[in-house]
Amino acid sequence: MTTKQIAVLVTNGVEDIELTSPRQALVDAGYEPILIGTQAGELIYGKKGTTFKLDRGIDDTRPSEYQALFIPGGYSPDHLRADSRFVDFTSTFFDKQKPVFAICHGPQLFITGGLAHGKTMTAYKTVQPDLQYAGAEVKDQAVVDDGPLITSRNPDDLPAFNAAIVGYLQVVPVV
Repeated sequence: MTTKQIAVLVTNGVEDIELTSPRQALVDAGYEPILIGTQAGELIYGKKGTTFKLDRGIDDTRPSEYQALFIPGGYSPDHLRADSRFVDFTSTFFDKQKPVFAICHGPQLFITGGLAHGKTMTAYKTVQPDLQYAGAEVKDQAVVDDGPLITSRNPDDLPAFNAAIVGYLQVVPVV
């Protein structure tokens, strides 16, 4: 299956701009971000009050349907990592070496899934020590590209993050 769809794992408490800005950058580059949460059609709310409608429920989708995975930050990743379905979904992208993009608290799903060990990445400053304890090499910089894994720290880094994820997708074959 050829796809330009990007899986976006998200729930309530997402950092609004960490979802809206990369999502718009992906759309502008010709990709289709698909919001995946607990149930298709559910309305979720960002930390700043933005309302988002989920496109698909986690039980109704498979990683093979997507070219890449994007995990925005805020409180959303902490909620998602408590549900093994989201952790397993994320693990499949790592297992298949498909592109994974995460900003801020997004890498919390990697810690829970045992996926951080041996990876080079960044995250929000309070998540960085957790990543180190989980065996990651952590760099405190705007974007860390450990292709196919690209991570970023916070909303201030969004211009660099957006450019990095779109740039990476444009050189990786669509599968």
